[in-house]
Amino acid sequence: MIIGRVLENEKRVKFDVEIHCNNCGKNVPGGLQTGESYFQTHEFRIELDNFKKNYLCGICRDHNRRNQQ
Repeated sequence: MIIGRVLENEKRVKFDVEIHCNNCGKNVPGGLQTGESYFQTHEFRIELDNFKKNYLCGICRDHNRRNQQ
């Protein structure tokens, strides 16, 4: 999954962060990617923290979508 911004012709940085679904608590597999110039900036850390706070796994996200319709 790509988070943040990746400029044209820019190298991507792959990293692993432990992320859990905020609804059911399941550990989310897989890593994240971002652009080399964006990685480890202040904005990146803020965006990653917000992503962790709001993340829902696919099952919980689909369940919420069905309930809203």
